[in-house]
Amino acid sequence: METRRALLVDAFTDEPLAGNVAGVLPDAAGLNEDRMGRVAAELGASETAFRFEAGDGADERLRYFTPSTEVDLCGHATIASYAALYAAGEIDAGERTLRTNVGDLSIRVDDDGTVWMRQNPPTVEAVDETELDADRLGDALGIDPAALRDVGADLPVAVASTGLPWLVVPVNFLERLGEAEPDAAAVEDISNAHDAAGIYAFTFDAIDAASTLHGRAFAPAVGVAEDPVTGTASGAVGAYLRSVDAFDGDFPDEIRFEQGHFVDRPGHVRVRVEGDEVRVGGRAVVSTEGELTLPAEREDDIIEA
Repeated sequence: METRRALLVDAFTDEPLAGNVAGVLPDAAGLNEDRMGRVAAELGASETAFRFEAGDGADERLRYFTPSTEVDLCGHATIASYAALYAAGEIDAGERTLRTNVGDLSIRVDDDGTVWMRQNPPTVEAVDETELDADRLGDALGIDPAALRDVGADLPVAVASTGLPWLVVPVNFLERLGEAEPDAAAVEDISNAHDAAGIYAFTFDAIDAASTLHGRAFAPAVGVAEDPVTGTASGAVGAYLRSVDAFDGDFPDEIRFEQGHFVDRPGHVRVRVEGDEVRVGGRAVVSTEGELTLPAEREDDIIEA
């Protein structure tokens, strides 16, 4: 039977069993969509990245699958893939070009293993309160609507994207954000109505003094109730903060997002925004490595762990 090397990699952290776990298949050559979907379900991570040769100006291609569907881009699985490849000596530090379903992206691996992912040029579009008010959002997120109105005058709700759209929702205090008990169906309905992967709620009231903000990401529309640490959302929110002039014209060279504490998977994302260039960066640690056995391809193909 055919075997493939399979990894579980914890992204946006320096420690195993923290941050956001991703599945990684460093060599997915020859696997079709059905098999990739089955492998992703077997590994059980929120997303699994499958690496293929790309050619035509790119160094490699990644495809991303949740246990139930393919997604066009996944930040933490990208960071996890390149960190694991670098740690194994399969790639060198430096610049690389990654091909994804949303186009070619620039990746840089630093000598210390930090991976930087340049995301797509950002788009940010404020959402009118008549379309989505604080009461509906508060009910969906399980947050007192007053905690949303308190910051809404200065920081609007918006759909932001650097490749994957997120509905960005500011919250006044960490205590209120921590109390969130989302109604998954309501969050999914709102996400679908705004063509967003999910809702990223954040507050500047962070736990770590070194952090710019604390975020929580809810994405039941793509099968993830709460994502521990989210690279695509972090890039989108970085672009959002510049768009709404959240720092009164003095935008920092680098901002630090903390996330995952409320699901016992703490991690952080480094974000740099310069004009239309958004980069997210972080470390990653391989927590599990082994061989996945695949039966011969047939109509009733079943994956055996």
